[in-house]
Amino acid sequence: MTFSSEAPSLFRNGKTKRMTLLAGVDRRRMMNAGLGLGCAVMLGGLPGCGRKDPESEIIPDGTEGEEVIDPKLARQEGTIEWAVVGSWRSTTDKARDKFRHPIALLNFFEVRPKHTVVDMWPGFGYMSEILAPYLTHGKGRYVAALFEKAKADQAQGALNEKYRERFSSNKKLYGAVDFTEFGPDSGALVPAGTADCVLMLLVIQDWMIRGSVEKAFEDAFAALKPGGILGVEQHRADIGAAQEPAGAQGYVQEPFVRQLAAEAGFQFVKASEINANPKDDKDHPFGVWTLPPYRQTAERGQPPNPEFDGALYESIGESDRMTLKFRKPQ
Repeated sequence: MTFSSEAPSLFRNGKTKRMTLLAGVDRRRMMNAGLGLGCAVMLGGLPGCGRKDPESEIIPDGTEGEEVIDPKLARQEGTIEWAVVGSWRSTTDKARDKFRHPIALLNFFEVRPKHTVVDMWPGFGYMSEILAPYLTHGKGRYVAALFEKAKADQAQGALNEKYRERFSSNKKLYGAVDFTEFGPDSGALVPAGTADCVLMLLVIQDWMIRGSVEKAFEDAFAALKPGGILGVEQHRADIGAAQEPAGAQGYVQEPFVRQLAAEAGFQFVKASEINANPKDDKDHPFGVWTLPPYRQTAERGQPPNPEFDGALYESIGESDRMTLKFRKPQ
């Protein structure tokens, strides 16, 4: 069976109140009232409300940015490059690399071979099939935080089972992947202060829908060692537009993510434009799920529409994304 990409949002609903961004209002009260974060309600020192800021690391956008892989490093077993070109990866997932830039992404998040890395809701395993071999070879530890079993619906439960089966089937390649869970009532991701890096990759909108987004950041903070890294890759909403309180279109504003991290205790380190996509205008009939790799053609719950013309969305490619690095203070 071929797996690809992160899981589609399994908690979406098509009808949610939109929230207008207001300045000078506490974010928690705004969320509880169904309102969003204003440009002025940001982390201290966040400069302005533009897409980029002086702390951003400017890298060519993901629409044209094919990663150049050093062939020498690709042949060197145990490098990230070796894992990215690995024959065990599906052609479908490798085709996504021009949008995800996994080598640059993991280097930006300072992932090292001996690290303990927690991947929250890894979906079908796009990043797992890179990180698990890489960390196994380096004597590190890969921890997959799956859907909370007690709260999982049928689709989530099935995905959990398929994921466990897949990444338990080849100990030589993937090592002893550790499985934990995350959800509204889940316990600790790992023993407190033992993780070097926690990853949140294209999942924040789902936690907003479930009402567990604040818990996600708090649990990540608890899991990390002092000085540990929180790496965030997320579909990015334009600043100044309305922000749905439940992220039903899949796009989230960057200041909102930074505020969540700050409230959990994180320090913002740097932003990267590595997975930016200026072709994505964020105006799609089924939200971000209209675009590859999801390619939704009808409202959720309805059968696929064979008459839907997806050519425009294929030309756009995958979504415009923020890539943010945070650190737990020493």
